[in-house]
Amino acid sequence: MSDASGRQSLSAWSLEPAIDYVERVQRSDGLILWYPDGPADPWDHVESAMGLSIAGRREAAERAYRWVADAQHDDGALWATYGESEDGDGAHAGDEPRKETHRSAYVAVGVWHHYLCTGDRAFLEALWPTVCDALAFACAQQADSGEIYWSVDPSGEAYEDALIAGCASLYKSLACGAAIADELGHVAVRDRWLEARADLGTAIRTRPDRFDRTWESKSRYAMDWFYPVLCGVLTGEPARDRLEAGMGRFLEDGLGCRCVDDEPWVTVAESCELVISLAAVGHTERAREIYEWLFQWTDDEGVFWTGYQFEDEVFWPSERPTWTCGAAVLAADALSGVSGAADLFTNP
Repeated sequence: MSDASGRQSLSAWSLEPAIDYVERVQRSDGLILWYPDGPADPWDHVESAMGLSIAGRREAAERAYRWVADAQHDDGALWATYGESEDGDGAHAGDEPRKETHRSAYVAVGVWHHYLCTGDRAFLEALWPTVCDALAFACAQQADSGEIYWSVDPSGEAYEDALIAGCASLYKSLACGAAIADELGHVAVRDRWLEARADLGTAIRTRPDRFDRTWESKSRYAMDWFYPVLCGVLTGEPARDRLEAGMGRFLEDGLGCRCVDDEPWVTVAESCELVISLAAVGHTERAREIYEWLFQWTDDEGVFWTGYQFEDEVFWPSERPTWTCGAAVLAADALSGVSGAADLFTNP
């Protein structure tokens, strides 16, 4: 179904326009904005870069990772948001400056993913210091009970609460960082990250009291539902049971996955990540069916809207995020084996 670059498979899924869009929105310094003249954040930036890697847009992807290396602070973190209207420190103007652990650490997933796509060991070695510092920052915020606090303020003070979805993402980042360390022969670092990952996984699976302690529960969000499966915290029967338990709340037949269970709004990115989660537990036919629903939510060019408000029957918001396009390409890869990184999420 695909040539060496994977382009034929992406064309079969009508995804080339989405990838072209991501590359057009990317700034000259490598940062991938959410949309033209919009903000950006490090997590979504990496997700978009992963789509570029799958599509064989190697130079653009590597420019994206060089941006992370250049923007990274001495403590290994990045600001939570960036964009065209930046203050003197590079943070997106108007946002409360903070450094979020899962956003800073996700570069580990992207770097390992790019290596799996390209086999470029020189790239892996060049980005190793960035990955090492990013995960060191995240691990420095790990509580004795295993969860990793979600953010740090500009003075270095941690906000001592944790997010299920954010910690699941960190679980995947630590796994990918450990894989990079293993590939490059950094055994002691690998073992340290695997230990942190094990403690984090135990907290996610067995200590719900350690999450959402100081804010309203995030359980109404679809990401809280499927991220422990997507990121490998839950596998096998427990993962299948978790997905099945949430289908009635979140899946809207023929439309996609709701972003939150109490709003009539399906979003393409969450739907794509649900597709990957279903593929990870062996429900590939169901995953493919849901994925094919999503192509009704593109514009005339073939670029995905954020989502669809099905009571008002409108695309909302009227934005076409690059990270949504990246998620769509990742889902196609999980279903079709476009790249060498196709099983990164489906074979944890």
